[in-house]
Amino acid sequence: MAPAAADMTRLWALVARAFWRNARRHLRAGPAYRWRYSGRTPERVLIAPPDLRLADPQIAMEIYYGRFPLSGRLVETGGESPFKIEVHHRGWQRSLHGFRWLRHMRAASTDLASANARVLVKDWIAAHGSHISGVAWEPGVTAKRIIAWLQHSSVVLQGAELAFYRAYLKSLAMQIRYLRSMAREMPGGKDLLRARIALAFAALSLPVPASALRNASRNLADELDRQILPDGGHISRNPLMVLEFLADLLPLRQTYANQAEQPPAALMGAIDRMLPALRFFQHQGGSLACFNGMGATVQDRIAAILRHDDTAGAPLLHAPHSGYERLSIGDVTVIADTGAPPPLDVAGAAHAGCLSFELSSGRHHFIVNAGVDTYGDPEFRPLARATAAHSTATLNDTSSARFSHSSRLSSLVGSPLVGGPQHVDCERRDGPDRHGFLARHDGYAQRFGLVHERELILMSGGGTLVGRDSFLRSDGSPPRDDGQDLVTIRFHIHPDINLFTDSGGHFVLASDNGDAWMFSCTDVAPQVEESIYFAGIAGPRISRQFLLSFHASALPEVRWRLKRVRLAGAALHR
Repeated sequence: MAPAAADMTRLWALVARAFWRNARRHLRAGPAYRWRYSGRTPERVLIAPPDLRLADPQIAMEIYYGRFPLSGRLVETGGESPFKIEVHHRGWQRSLHGFRWLRHMRAASTDLASANARVLVKDWIAAHGSHISGVAWEPGVTAKRIIAWLQHSSVVLQGAELAFYRAYLKSLAMQIRYLRSMAREMPGGKDLLRARIALAFAALSLPVPASALRNASRNLADELDRQILPDGGHISRNPLMVLEFLADLLPLRQTYANQAEQPPAALMGAIDRMLPALRFFQHQGGSLACFNGMGATVQDRIAAILRHDDTAGAPLLHAPHSGYERLSIGDVTVIADTGAPPPLDVAGAAHAGCLSFELSSGRHHFIVNAGVDTYGDPEFRPLARATAAHSTATLNDTSSARFSHSSRLSSLVGSPLVGGPQHVDCERRDGPDRHGFLARHDGYAQRFGLVHERELILMSGGGTLVGRDSFLRSDGSPPRDDGQDLVTIRFHIHPDINLFTDSGGHFVLASDNGDAWMFSCTDVAPQVEESIYFAGIAGPRISRQFLLSFHASALPEVRWRLKRVRLAGAALHR
C-alpha cells in the first residue's frame, strides 16, 4: 500500500475509533448509566496531596472580585457565578472547570480566600454536579478537577458546615466513579494518563478498600509503561508533557510515601527517567526547546520541578526513543529533532519539524523554532506546525508532513499529523572536543523523490557549529533538474536577538550583552525575511529569519557555519 493511502487508512481507523468511543461515552453519561455513579459517600479526606504548580495570591484576589484570568484570557463575571455565564472560549472553560486555580486560594492563606473557594465549589455542584454533559464533564477536565479538589480540600473545607462537607465529598465520589467508568473509553493519550493519575490520588486520599488502591496503582503503572518512553520522553514527543506530568507524578509519589503505601515500580521508574529528560530539553537559560507543541516556558515552573532531581548532573546528549539529539559544550547548547512523527492517536499537536534545531548560548536563544501560542487563536496553529516555521529545510515550499484539517473530522480527532517521514535515521558523530550527529529523513521522498540529510557538529569548545544539508534521491543519486527541487533552508532568529552585517557582508546575530554569532555559507548567499515567534511569553512576536534558497539539482549539498565572534567592528548595518 502506498504511504499516502496507508496514512488515510490510519486516519479513518482513528475516526472510527473516536466515533465509537464518543457513542459509548454518551451512553455512559446518560440516564441508563448514571445510577452507577451513586454510592457510599466517603466520611472524610484522609490527606491533601501537595501541589507543585506555581501559585499567586494576587490571582486569588482577582477571582474574589469576579475577574478570572484563565487560559490566556481575562473574563469578568460582573457579580455572576462563572459557572452560569456563557464564554465562547473552550480553553477558558476547561481551565475554569478544571479548578487548578484553587491553588491561588491556598497561596492567599486567608479566611476570605477559603470562603470564596467554598462558594465557587458550591456553585459548580449546583450548576453541573448532577448534570453530566458539556466541557465540565470531559474526562480530561474531570481528572484535573478531581486532583485539584483533593489537593486543595483543606482550603475548600476550612470552616465548612457539615452540609457542604457532605455535598463536597458526595460530588467528589460521583466524579471519581464517573472517571473510572469513562477511562475505559478514552484514547491512549495525555488525558487517559491524567485520569489514571487522578484515580490513584483518589484511592490514596479517600477511605477506600485496599483492592481499589491496588487496581488504581496497576492501571497507572500500565499507562505509564505505555506513554513514558525508555529515555523519559512522552509518547507525543512534546517536551511540555514531560513538565506537565512531572507536576502530577512527583506529588503522587509523595502521597504514596505519606500514606505508607508502596508506589508502583513503574511510577518510580517513570519519574527517574523523566527528570533527566526534562533537563535534556532545557536550554541553559532555563526554557524548554520548542518542538512538537511546546510554547512559552515559565522558567519558575521548571525550577520547582527540578528541585526534586537528586542527580543534578549534566543532561543526557542522546534521546533515541523520543527522537532528539543534544549537543552541548561549555555554555552553548544545540537541541535537534531527529525523530519520526508520534503515533497517530497522540499526534494532535505534532509538528512537521524533522531535522530542525535550536541554538542557545549562555542565557540567550539565537536560532529557534517558532513554537506555538498556547492560548492564542487556533487558526494560527497550522502555521506554527508547518515545516517553514522551523529551523530546517523545506522542499518546494511544502511541509515534510501533512495534517488533517477537515472541519468535519476535527470535532472527533482534532488535526493530527497524518503523513510524514516514515524513516528517520540518526547516528552520533562525537569526538574529542566535538559533539555531533548525522540524520536523514524521507518526508519528501514520496512526493518529490528526495531525502534530506543534515549533519551538525558543535566544536572548538562550543564556539563553532558546522552544518551540512544534502538532498539526494532515495537511491543516493543526484537530483534531477525537473523543477521540483527548490530547497529553502531556514534559520529563525529569536526576537531578542539583533541581526547585523559585518564589513565582509556576513550576518552577525548579537544579544544585548555582547554575545554574538557570525553566519557564513560559501555556497549560497543568505537572504533575510520577516518571521513570527509564536512562543513569546506575552504572545506572538515579530521576528526575523535568514534563509538559503537554491535548486538541489544544481547544488545537492550546502555547507554553512555559525561561529562565535567578538562584536568589535562587526555591527555595521542592522
